[in-house]
Amino acid sequence: MTNEKASVLGGPFTFPGTSLTVNRLGYGAMQLAGPGVWGPPRDVDGAIAVLREAVAAGVNHIDTSDYYGPHVTNEIIRRALHPYPAGLVIVTKLGARRPADKSWQRATSAEELTAGVHDNLRNLGLEALDIVNYRVMGAGHGPEEGSIGEQLSVLAELRKKGLIRQIGLSNATAAQVAEAQTITQVMCVQNNYNLAHRHDDALIDDLARQGIAYVPFFPLGGFTPLQSSTLSTVAARLEATPMQVALAWLLHRAPNVLLIPGTSSLAHLRENLAAARLTLSPQVLSELNGIAAG
Repeated sequence: MTNEKASVLGGPFTFPGTSLTVNRLGYGAMQLAGPGVWGPPRDVDGAIAVLREAVAAGVNHIDTSDYYGPHVTNEIIRRALHPYPAGLVIVTKLGARRPADKSWQRATSAEELTAGVHDNLRNLGLEALDIVNYRVMGAGHGPEEGSIGEQLSVLAELRKKGLIRQIGLSNATAAQVAEAQTITQVMCVQNNYNLAHRHDDALIDDLARQGIAYVPFFPLGGFTPLQSSTLSTVAARLEATPMQVALAWLLHRAPNVLLIPGTSSLAHLRENLAAARLTLSPQVLSELNGIAAG
């Protein structure tokens, strides 16, 4: 990895207590599946090209899950990148399943979690998973309080067996993070957060003090892209796109924030990666911080 690539992609972050180091701007694979995150994409060769260009550009953190598709994104990742380049960190998720009706259902029993690990290993072509996030499935996909101790204990046992190297959380509350830390070391927390959705501000700061990664999903608003006249005005002034400014703001938010914007388009991939080159002045940051308040 050249210094130029490292600086372009937000600089390095090392997961706490490990030798796993990634550039802060990574890639999320969910959009490589078909519509509704179901079935294969219309253009499999295009999906492969996006993955290969991302890695060639210095991306070494890919986020996925075997329930995307299901199985589709992992199979495409394997086809595009296996044997994997040294230093590539693949992070996956457990806690959900996709039955034939295309719904999203919880998969939280010991048997389901164990089967999920083996599905990921098989479809990614790995002997051990770098990081596995337990995804809390609340109502309507949102967070939901409640004990996750039983599920984290299962993952901790799978880690002892060597099938998982590290453990993280997704869609988790501060209380669930604290509970998880009584069972195992938590590498990262992946929650819904962006310029307009800032409910996790206190959690991000707490994790930053501990050196734990915070990974925003829906960094650009998800299925309802961020819309803000302030964002558009700032972007025009910086000769950037609103989405680039929104990503750059996240990189400025805290040093433990890692980004995994997803796309199935080479043009959008290049646009996303270029966001790491944007420098936002204190005045611009103040303007953007006002969006959530508004």
